[in-house]
Amino acid sequence: MAQKIVTVYTDDLTGAESEEVQTHTFSLNGVNYEIDLVSDNYDKLFEALAPFIEKGRKVGRASNAGRSRKSSTEGPSAEELRAWARENGLQVNDRGRVPASIREAYQKAR
Repeated sequence: MAQKIVTVYTDDLTGAESEEVQTHTFSLNGVNYEIDLVSDNYDKLFEALAPFIEKGRKVGRASNAGRSRKSSTEGPSAEELRAWARENGLQVNDRGRVPASIREAYQKAR
């Protein structure tokens, strides 16, 4: 028996099927959202948010796998915190979230 798997991409706003649908993420009031949109609908979303983005302040880090650069206001990366903790005799896991106690100790030491 043969199987054929078909993936259908659907715009969450209109319900239209398209090969051009892409997933986009945004956040509001501490809640992260993900939506699948064709480029025209993404443009509408971006245009609606543009005045608020322009006047707003960036906080924290964007969720972006493999990103190595960060602004100076964002603080050290998890890798930097782990290295600092080990150099200072603190125990820290190789993976996962760096405990707040490590972050606090890092900030106090600086």
